[in-house]
Amino acid sequence: MKAVHFGAGNIGRGFVGLLLHEGGYELVFSDVAGALVDAINATDSYTVHEAGPGGVDRVVTGYRAVNSAENPDAVADEVATADVVTCAVGPTVLRFIAPAIAAGLARRDPALPKLQIMACENAIGATDQLRAEIEKLDPAAADRAVFANTAVDRIVPAQPEGSGVDVTVEPYYEWAIESGPFGEDLPNIPGAHFVDDLAPFIERKLFTVNTGHAATAYFGAQAGIERISDALASPSIAARVSAALEETSAMLSAVHGLDPDELAAYRAKILDRFRNPELVDTVQRVGRQPLRKLSRHERFIGPASQAAEHGLSTSALVAAIAATVAFDDPADEQSVELQRMLRSDDADTLTATVTGLEPEHPLFGAVHDVFAARQQELRTL
Repeated sequence: MKAVHFGAGNIGRGFVGLLLHEGGYELVFSDVAGALVDAINATDSYTVHEAGPGGVDRVVTGYRAVNSAENPDAVADEVATADVVTCAVGPTVLRFIAPAIAAGLARRDPALPKLQIMACENAIGATDQLRAEIEKLDPAAADRAVFANTAVDRIVPAQPEGSGVDVTVEPYYEWAIESGPFGEDLPNIPGAHFVDDLAPFIERKLFTVNTGHAATAYFGAQAGIERISDALASPSIAARVSAALEETSAMLSAVHGLDPDELAAYRAKILDRFRNPELVDTVQRVGRQPLRKLSRHERFIGPASQAAEHGLSTSALVAAIAATVAFDDPADEQSVELQRMLRSDDADTLTATVTGLEPEHPLFGAVHDVFAARQQELRTL
Protein backbone atom coordinates (compact mmCIF):
# COMPACT_ATOMS: atom_id res chain seq x y z
CA MET A 1 0.00 0.00 0.00
CA LYS A 2 1.19 3.50 -0.81
CA ALA A 3 0.10 6.92 0.44
CA VAL A 4 1.08 10.24 -1.11
CA HIS A 5 0.91 13.15 1.30
CA PHE A 6 1.11 16.76 0.10
CA GLY A 7 2.79 19.02 2.64
CA ALA A 8 5.87 17.57 4.34
CA GLY A 9 5.81 20.08 7.18
CA ASN A 10 5.37 19.38 10.86
CA ILE A 11 1.69 18.38 10.63
CA GLY A 12 2.42 16.17 7.63
CA ARG A 13 5.26 14.33 9.32
CA GLY A 14 4.11 14.48 12.93
CA PHE A 15 0.44 13.61 12.54
CA VAL A 16 -0.92 12.46 9.17
CA GLY A 17 2.26 10.77 7.97
CA LEU A 18 2.74 9.07 11.32
CA LEU A 19 -0.73 7.48 11.30
CA LEU A 20 -0.40 6.45 7.66
CA HIS A 21 2.94 4.80 8.50
CA GLU A 22 1.30 2.97 11.40
CA GLY A 23 -1.37 1.77 8.94
CA GLY A 24 1.32 0.06 6.87
CA TYR A 25 1.48 2.54 4.01
CA GLU A 26 4.67 3.34 2.14
CA LEU A 27 4.89 7.13 2.50
CA VAL A 28 5.66 9.58 -0.29
CA PHE A 29 5.83 13.22 0.81
CA SER A 30 5.34 15.93 -1.79
CA ASP A 31 6.53 19.47 -1.05
CA VAL A 32 7.80 22.58 -2.81
CA ALA A 33 10.47 23.29 -0.17
CA GLY A 34 13.62 21.85 -1.70
CA ALA A 35 15.68 21.96 1.49
CA LEU A 36 13.00 20.04 3.40
CA VAL A 37 12.68 17.43 0.64
CA ASP A 38 16.45 16.95 0.65
CA ALA A 39 16.53 16.67 4.45
CA ILE A 40 13.81 14.00 4.42
CA ASN A 41 15.56 12.03 1.70
CA ALA A 42 18.84 12.20 3.62
CA THR A 43 17.32 10.17 6.49
CA ASP A 44 15.83 6.69 6.72
CA SER A 45 13.84 7.38 9.89
CA TYR A 46 12.54 10.26 11.97
CA THR A 47 11.04 10.46 15.44
CA VAL A 48 7.77 11.98 16.54
CA HIS A 49 8.20 13.18 20.14
CA GLU A 50 4.99 13.48 22.15
CA ALA A 51 5.56 16.24 24.72
CA GLY A 52 3.43 16.08 27.83
CA PRO A 53 1.80 13.57 30.19
CA GLY A 54 1.67 10.09 28.68
CA GLY A 55 3.75 11.10 25.69
CA VAL A 56 6.01 8.59 23.95
CA ASP A 57 8.44 8.65 21.02
CA ARG A 58 7.28 7.07 17.77
CA VAL A 59 9.69 6.25 14.92
CA VAL A 60 8.62 6.58 11.29
CA THR A 61 10.36 4.64 8.51
CA GLY A 62 9.58 3.65 4.93
CA TYR A 63 9.24 7.07 3.31
CA ARG A 64 10.71 9.31 0.66
CA ALA A 65 10.01 12.82 -0.60
CA VAL A 66 9.52 14.40 -4.02
CA ASN A 67 10.06 18.05 -4.90
CA SER A 68 6.80 18.98 -6.59
CA ALA A 69 8.12 22.37 -7.73
CA GLU A 70 11.01 20.81 -9.65
CA ASN A 71 9.44 17.52 -10.68
CA PRO A 72 5.64 17.66 -10.93
CA ASP A 73 5.63 14.68 -13.30
CA ALA A 74 7.21 12.50 -10.64
CA VAL A 75 4.51 13.52 -8.19
CA ALA A 76 1.79 12.70 -10.72
CA ASP A 77 3.37 9.28 -11.29
CA GLU A 78 3.32 8.60 -7.55
CA VAL A 79 -0.34 9.63 -7.35
CA ALA A 80 -1.19 7.37 -10.29
CA THR A 81 -0.18 4.25 -8.35
CA ALA A 82 -1.15 5.33 -4.82
CA ASP A 83 -3.92 3.91 -2.67
CA VAL A 84 -4.41 7.04 -0.59
CA VAL A 85 -3.71 10.75 -1.10
CA THR A 86 -3.80 13.18 1.82
CA CYS A 87 -2.71 16.77 2.29
CA ALA A 88 -1.97 19.30 5.01
CA VAL A 89 -1.06 22.40 3.04
CA GLY A 90 -3.61 25.01 4.12
CA PRO A 91 -6.97 25.65 2.42
CA THR A 92 -5.60 28.38 0.16
CA VAL A 93 -2.99 26.01 -1.30
CA LEU A 94 -5.41 23.28 -2.38
CA ARG A 95 -5.72 24.76 -5.86
CA PHE A 96 -1.96 24.50 -6.31
CA ILE A 97 -1.79 20.77 -5.54
CA ALA A 98 -4.87 19.92 -7.61
CA PRO A 99 -2.99 19.81 -10.96
CA ALA A 100 -0.59 17.08 -9.80
CA ILE A 101 -3.46 15.01 -8.40
CA ALA A 102 -5.53 15.49 -11.55
CA ALA A 103 -2.55 14.48 -13.70
CA GLY A 104 -1.97 11.40 -11.57
CA LEU A 105 -5.63 10.39 -11.80
CA ALA A 106 -5.53 10.80 -15.58
CA ARG A 107 -2.57 8.38 -15.72
CA ARG A 108 -4.13 5.91 -13.30
CA ASP A 109 -4.82 2.40 -14.56
CA PRO A 110 -8.63 2.10 -14.72
CA ALA A 111 -8.29 -1.45 -13.37
CA LEU A 112 -7.00 -0.11 -10.04
CA PRO A 113 -9.40 0.65 -7.18
CA LYS A 114 -10.45 4.25 -6.91
CA LEU A 115 -7.90 6.53 -5.25
CA GLN A 116 -8.95 7.56 -1.72
CA ILE A 117 -8.45 11.31 -1.24
CA MET A 118 -8.70 13.15 2.09
CA ALA A 119 -7.75 16.78 2.77
CA CYS A 120 -6.58 17.21 6.37
CA GLU A 121 -7.03 20.95 6.81
CA ASN A 122 -8.43 23.29 9.47
CA ALA A 123 -11.43 24.11 7.30
CA ILE A 124 -14.95 22.90 6.73
CA GLY A 125 -15.38 20.85 3.53
CA ALA A 126 -11.70 21.03 2.54
CA THR A 127 -11.87 17.77 0.58
CA ASP A 128 -14.92 19.05 -1.28
CA GLN A 129 -12.90 22.14 -2.14
CA LEU A 130 -10.01 20.02 -3.41
CA ARG A 131 -12.38 17.89 -5.48
CA ALA A 132 -13.86 21.02 -7.08
CA GLU A 133 -10.38 22.20 -8.05
CA ILE A 134 -9.60 18.80 -9.62
CA GLU A 135 -12.91 18.73 -11.49
CA LYS A 136 -12.17 22.16 -12.98
CA LEU A 137 -9.05 20.65 -14.52
CA ASP A 138 -10.32 17.21 -15.52
CA PRO A 139 -13.84 16.06 -14.58
CA ALA A 140 -13.21 12.56 -15.94
CA ALA A 141 -10.10 12.14 -13.81
CA ALA A 142 -12.06 12.95 -10.66
CA ASP A 143 -14.27 9.93 -11.37
CA ARG A 144 -11.26 7.70 -10.63
CA ALA A 145 -11.22 8.75 -6.96
CA VAL A 146 -13.40 8.86 -3.88
CA PHE A 147 -13.28 12.00 -1.75
CA ALA A 148 -13.92 12.07 1.99
CA ASN A 149 -13.98 15.10 4.27
CA THR A 150 -12.13 14.91 7.55
CA ALA A 151 -11.72 16.72 10.87
CA VAL A 152 -8.18 16.74 12.27
CA ASP A 153 -6.87 17.89 15.61
CA ARG A 154 -3.34 17.84 16.96
CA ILE A 155 -1.27 20.72 18.29
CA VAL A 156 2.11 20.88 16.60
CA PRO A 157 4.05 23.89 17.92
CA ALA A 158 7.07 25.63 16.45
CA GLN A 159 9.89 23.11 16.53
CA PRO A 160 13.05 23.27 18.65
CA GLU A 161 16.06 24.57 16.76
CA GLY A 162 18.22 21.80 15.36
CA SER A 163 15.51 19.13 15.44
CA GLY A 164 16.00 18.24 11.78
CA VAL A 165 13.05 16.28 10.43
CA ASP A 166 12.03 15.03 13.88
CA VAL A 167 8.77 16.53 15.12
CA THR A 168 7.52 17.47 18.59
CA VAL A 169 3.73 17.20 19.07
CA GLU A 170 1.22 16.92 21.88
CA PRO A 171 0.10 13.39 22.85
CA TYR A 172 -3.58 14.06 22.06
CA TYR A 173 -4.94 13.77 18.52
CA GLU A 174 -8.21 13.20 16.70
CA TRP A 175 -8.79 12.33 13.06
CA ALA A 176 -12.47 11.89 12.17
CA ILE A 177 -13.28 10.81 8.60
CA GLU A 178 -16.66 10.52 6.92
CA SER A 179 -17.24 6.88 6.09
CA GLY A 180 -19.92 7.11 3.40
CA PRO A 181 -17.72 7.74 0.35
CA PHE A 182 -15.67 4.59 1.00
CA GLY A 183 -18.49 2.10 1.28
CA GLU A 184 -17.02 -1.11 2.67
CA ASP A 185 -13.46 -0.24 1.61
CA LEU A 186 -12.25 1.94 4.47
CA PRO A 187 -8.59 3.00 4.43
CA ASN A 188 -6.46 1.35 7.11
CA ILE A 189 -5.54 4.24 9.43
CA PRO A 190 -5.08 3.19 13.07
CA GLY A 191 -6.24 5.89 15.45
CA ALA A 192 -8.64 7.49 12.97
CA HIS A 193 -12.35 6.99 13.44
CA PHE A 194 -14.98 6.89 10.73
CA VAL A 195 -18.34 8.60 11.22
CA ASP A 196 -21.59 8.79 9.28
CA ASP A 197 -22.08 12.53 9.79
CA LEU A 198 -18.90 14.59 9.96
CA ALA A 199 -20.47 18.05 10.33
CA PRO A 200 -20.78 18.01 14.14
CA PHE A 201 -17.19 16.77 14.51
CA ILE A 202 -15.82 19.43 12.17
CA GLU A 203 -17.65 22.30 13.83
CA ARG A 204 -17.04 21.02 17.36
CA LYS A 205 -13.32 20.87 16.63
CA LEU A 206 -13.00 24.08 14.61
CA PHE A 207 -15.19 26.15 16.93
CA THR A 208 -13.66 24.83 20.15
CA VAL A 209 -10.02 23.95 19.49
CA ASN A 210 -9.27 26.53 16.80
CA THR A 211 -11.47 29.23 18.30
CA GLY A 212 -9.96 28.70 21.75
CA HIS A 213 -6.39 28.51 20.48
CA ALA A 214 -6.71 31.70 18.43
CA ALA A 215 -8.56 33.56 21.19
CA THR A 216 -5.77 32.67 23.62
CA ALA A 217 -3.21 33.99 21.14
CA TYR A 218 -4.95 37.29 20.48
CA PHE A 219 -5.78 38.00 24.12
CA GLY A 220 -2.21 37.01 24.98
CA ALA A 221 -0.79 39.34 22.34
CA GLN A 222 -2.84 42.23 23.76
CA ALA A 223 -1.32 41.50 27.18
CA GLY A 224 2.23 41.33 25.82
CA ILE A 225 2.56 37.62 26.63
CA GLU A 226 4.72 35.46 24.36
CA ARG A 227 3.69 31.85 25.05
CA ILE A 228 0.26 30.25 24.77
CA SER A 229 0.66 28.35 28.04
CA ASP A 230 1.62 31.56 29.85
CA ALA A 231 -1.39 33.38 28.39
CA LEU A 232 -3.78 30.80 29.84
CA ALA A 233 -1.99 31.07 33.19
CA SER A 234 -3.52 34.55 33.39
CA PRO A 235 -6.90 34.25 35.17
CA SER A 236 -8.28 37.15 33.15
CA ILE A 237 -7.34 35.64 29.78
CA ALA A 238 -8.47 32.16 30.83
CA ALA A 239 -11.86 33.59 31.81
CA ARG A 240 -12.27 35.39 28.48
CA VAL A 241 -11.29 32.32 26.45
CA SER A 242 -13.61 30.13 28.53
CA ALA A 243 -16.47 32.57 28.00
CA ALA A 244 -15.96 32.52 24.23
CA LEU A 245 -15.97 28.72 24.20
CA GLU A 246 -19.11 28.61 26.31
CA GLU A 247 -20.79 30.61 23.56
CA THR A 248 -19.55 28.27 20.84
CA SER A 249 -20.76 25.28 22.88
CA ALA A 250 -24.21 26.83 23.27
CA MET A 251 -24.33 27.26 19.49
CA LEU A 252 -23.13 23.68 18.84
CA SER A 253 -25.78 22.34 21.18
CA ALA A 254 -28.51 24.40 19.48
CA VAL A 255 -27.45 23.59 15.92
CA HIS A 256 -26.25 19.98 16.20
CA GLY A 257 -27.97 18.77 19.37
CA LEU A 258 -24.65 18.00 21.07
CA ASP A 259 -24.88 17.24 24.78
CA PRO A 260 -24.00 20.32 26.92
CA ASP A 261 -22.26 18.24 29.59
CA GLU A 262 -20.11 16.47 27.00
CA LEU A 263 -19.25 19.83 25.43
CA ALA A 264 -18.24 21.18 28.85
CA ALA A 265 -15.89 18.23 29.36
CA TYR A 266 -14.51 18.74 25.84
CA ARG A 267 -13.84 22.43 26.54
CA ALA A 268 -12.02 21.58 29.76
CA LYS A 269 -9.86 19.02 27.94
CA ILE A 270 -9.00 21.54 25.23
CA LEU A 271 -7.94 24.21 27.72
CA ASP A 272 -5.78 21.67 29.57
CA ARG A 273 -4.03 20.91 26.28
CA PHE A 274 -3.31 24.60 25.70
CA ARG A 275 -1.82 24.84 29.19
CA ASN A 276 0.76 22.12 28.47
CA PRO A 277 4.07 23.85 29.37
CA GLU A 278 6.06 21.27 27.41
CA LEU A 279 4.56 22.61 24.17
CA VAL A 280 6.56 25.77 23.58
CA ASP A 281 4.06 27.58 21.38
CA THR A 282 3.87 31.32 20.79
CA VAL A 283 0.99 33.73 20.37
CA GLN A 284 2.65 35.00 17.19
CA ARG A 285 2.61 31.56 15.56
CA VAL A 286 -0.97 30.77 16.55
CA GLY A 287 -2.18 34.29 15.75
CA ARG A 288 -0.74 34.56 12.25
CA GLN A 289 -3.09 35.10 9.29
CA PRO A 290 -5.79 37.07 11.15
CA LEU A 291 -7.66 37.92 7.93
CA ARG A 292 -8.26 34.25 7.22
CA LYS A 293 -9.33 33.68 10.81
CA LEU A 294 -11.85 36.51 10.55
CA SER A 295 -13.46 35.16 7.37
CA ARG A 296 -17.10 34.11 7.15
CA HIS A 297 -16.96 30.44 8.10
CA GLU A 298 -13.83 30.48 10.22
CA ARG A 299 -13.27 30.18 13.96
CA PHE A 300 -14.80 33.47 15.13
CA ILE A 301 -17.35 34.71 12.61
CA GLY A 302 -18.52 31.14 11.93
CA PRO A 303 -19.75 30.32 15.45
CA ALA A 304 -20.71 33.89 16.33
CA SER A 305 -22.89 34.27 13.24
CA GLN A 306 -24.72 31.02 13.93
CA ALA A 307 -25.15 31.97 17.59
CA ALA A 308 -26.59 35.34 16.59
CA GLU A 309 -28.97 33.66 14.15
CA HIS A 310 -30.28 31.53 17.05
CA GLY A 311 -30.63 34.50 19.38
CA LEU A 312 -27.74 33.33 21.59
CA SER A 313 -25.09 35.40 23.34
CA THR A 314 -22.10 36.49 21.26
CA SER A 315 -20.46 39.11 23.51
CA ALA A 316 -17.44 36.96 24.46
CA LEU A 317 -16.84 35.96 20.84
CA VAL A 318 -17.11 39.60 19.78
CA ALA A 319 -14.47 40.44 22.40
CA ALA A 320 -12.21 37.80 20.81
CA ILE A 321 -12.90 39.32 17.39
CA ALA A 322 -11.82 42.70 18.78
CA ALA A 323 -8.56 41.18 20.02
CA THR A 324 -8.02 39.67 16.57
CA VAL A 325 -8.58 43.01 14.85
CA ALA A 326 -5.98 44.55 17.19
CA PHE A 327 -3.34 41.89 16.39
CA ASP A 328 -0.41 43.83 14.96
CA ASP A 329 2.57 41.69 13.98
CA PRO A 330 4.92 43.32 11.43
CA ALA A 331 6.28 39.86 10.56
CA ASP A 332 2.87 38.56 9.46
CA GLU A 333 1.69 39.63 6.00
CA GLN A 334 -2.01 39.38 6.82
CA SER A 335 -1.61 41.33 10.04
CA VAL A 336 0.13 44.12 8.13
CA GLU A 337 -2.64 44.09 5.51
CA LEU A 338 -5.37 44.18 8.16
CA GLN A 339 -3.80 47.19 9.86
CA ARG A 340 -3.48 48.91 6.47
CA MET A 341 -7.16 48.28 5.74
CA LEU A 342 -8.12 49.69 9.13
CA ARG A 343 -6.38 52.94 8.17
CA SER A 344 -7.85 53.19 4.67
CA ASP A 345 -11.35 51.63 4.59
CA ASP A 346 -14.53 52.61 6.42
CA ALA A 347 -16.04 50.27 9.02
CA ASP A 348 -18.96 49.23 6.76
CA THR A 349 -16.58 48.15 4.01
CA LEU A 350 -14.24 46.40 6.45
CA THR A 351 -17.03 44.41 8.05
CA ALA A 352 -18.37 43.25 4.70
CA THR A 353 -15.05 42.48 3.00
CA VAL A 354 -13.15 40.94 5.90
CA THR A 355 -15.95 38.90 7.51
CA GLY A 356 -18.34 38.33 4.62
CA LEU A 357 -21.30 39.34 6.81
CA GLU A 358 -24.28 40.95 5.13
CA PRO A 359 -25.45 44.31 6.56
CA GLU A 360 -28.78 42.77 7.58
CA HIS A 361 -27.13 39.90 9.51
CA PRO A 362 -27.76 40.06 13.29
CA LEU A 363 -24.00 39.97 13.98
CA PHE A 364 -23.08 42.74 11.54
CA GLY A 365 -23.65 45.66 13.92
CA ALA A 366 -21.51 44.28 16.73
CA VAL A 367 -18.61 43.48 14.40
CA HIS A 368 -18.98 46.87 12.70
CA ASP A 369 -18.56 48.48 16.12
CA VAL A 370 -15.37 46.45 16.68
CA PHE A 371 -13.81 47.77 13.48
CA ALA A 372 -14.94 51.33 14.20
CA ALA A 373 -13.51 51.21 17.73
CA ARG A 374 -10.16 49.92 16.48
CA GLN A 375 -10.05 52.68 13.86
CA GLN A 376 -10.74 55.29 16.53
CA GLU A 377 -7.97 53.80 18.66
CA LEU A 378 -5.50 53.94 15.78
CA ARG A 379 -6.32 57.60 15.17
CA THR A 380 -5.28 58.43 18.73
CA LEU A 381 -1.94 56.59 18.56
